[in-house]
Amino acid sequence: MQISGRLLIGKESVAGTEKGFRAFNPTTGETMEPEFSGASKAQVAEACELARGAFDAYRATSLEQRALFLEAIADAIMALGDELIDRAMAESGLPRPRLEGERGRTVGQLRLFATVVRDGMWLGPILDSALPDRKPLPRPDLRQRKIPLGPVAVFGASNFPLAFSVAGGDTASALAAGCPVVAKAHPSHPGTSELVGLAVQHAVASCGLPAGVFSMVTGASNEVGEALAAHPAITAVAFTGSRRGGLALASIAASRPVPVPMYAEMSSVNPVFLLPGSLSGDVSVLAQGFADSATLGAGQFCTQPGIVFALEGEAFDRFEAAAAEAIAAKGASTMLNPGIHAAYERGLSSIEGHDGVSEIARGKSEGSGKCGAVAGLFKTTSEKFLEDRRLSEENFGPSSLLVRCKSFEQMNALAESLEGQLTATLHMTAADTPQARSLVSILERKVGRILINGFPTGVEVSYAMVHGGPYPATSNDRHTSVGATAIDRFLRPVCYQNFPGELLPDALDDANTLNLWRLRDGKLKQE
Repeated sequence: MQISGRLLIGKESVAGTEKGFRAFNPTTGETMEPEFSGASKAQVAEACELARGAFDAYRATSLEQRALFLEAIADAIMALGDELIDRAMAESGLPRPRLEGERGRTVGQLRLFATVVRDGMWLGPILDSALPDRKPLPRPDLRQRKIPLGPVAVFGASNFPLAFSVAGGDTASALAAGCPVVAKAHPSHPGTSELVGLAVQHAVASCGLPAGVFSMVTGASNEVGEALAAHPAITAVAFTGSRRGGLALASIAASRPVPVPMYAEMSSVNPVFLLPGSLSGDVSVLAQGFADSATLGAGQFCTQPGIVFALEGEAFDRFEAAAAEAIAAKGASTMLNPGIHAAYERGLSSIEGHDGVSEIARGKSEGSGKCGAVAGLFKTTSEKFLEDRRLSEENFGPSSLLVRCKSFEQMNALAESLEGQLTATLHMTAADTPQARSLVSILERKVGRILINGFPTGVEVSYAMVHGGPYPATSNDRHTSVGATAIDRFLRPVCYQNFPGELLPDALDDANTLNLWRLRDGKLKQE
């Protein structure tokens, strides 16, 4: 499939009218062909208006039609074959196995949401029968279902060029809900984005859907994203990236004449708590697992474990030594782009110059390339950590900080001091249960996902997964961006009072045409 550098607006491929840019190979430092044209405000508006025009027809599609559409996107992405993987490797510096796995996750998300759409549970149908003889006042017939919000703006993430990008989880869940999507391709991987966008465009056409169900705009400047988030046709915004970028878009979404929800996944240090039982034996496996997780993908995972807490003493000394050895053996990894690499280097300089922090280990620097990141492991005391909030901030990349605690009470205080996080991890044995229970009580208020005896860099795409958390991990802690319930972000409830049968939507009719499980008069029934 030919990469043209053009915008995808509905069924058309058109040249942008704003300043062009080229993709950058972070491994070689070379720019790549072709030149990609930036979208103008008028072209962004055209895509948004097409989405608005397609909304009612698209949301009226049957559950089966919508599920088949999601599966058609998955098939079209797989049909791109090595062309997609090769381009993504060149634009991101990520290795082939990682990107092949990410492609599998991307199509897996689309297929999961096809299943979600078909089962219809997301519609949340509720029926309260009329009670005409109730005293002192009768109750009317009341029925509720969820409907899609409208067109959604999806911003592709830099660190996942497939799974959190043009056809990633945000797009899949929005389309599943019945919302058209206008995607903003990330400038770090525009060719990858165009290939995937063309696959979605092909699926729209092959399924006979309105062309405005999907569009994709590009541009290296902030103006494109700002125009997209501000357009009155857009009813929700989904973003994965930096805190600065997320807050800027959140401000636009909130200050519009009609504010819209903004779902931004932003920053997290994903604390790890090592309780005494986990350090009582051979810690080499634990230390290696930590080092592998902390440096996976050059540390460019939003769930990278950036801080480790444990009680000071000989057991933690052994873990520190084993972790230092594991980190020192790690080779340099290519980061996604020069901007991310420069920010990581600034973060390292800041922590290295901190008078309360000591370096424990650095990874190997050989073969680091133009955007190579060298892993770093540092340590500090709980007192220093509590004194300076900068030590609790994310440094996006393969560096982590070990924090020595004097007591369980101090460990709890450190947990209380943390900002909102995507994840927190406890390593423990049965003997640690009392302290674990105390920590869990705190962490439930701080994070979206709590792990026991694992590492957070694997995010399963499933029904129970929560990839979210309190601010600043996300801008809205009531939802997840991964898993089946991510669809809820793009829905709202509507109540139908005393509706005649011929006007009722299928999800609420007396015959239960869709064969859904429904809450009828307070009881869950499939009738």
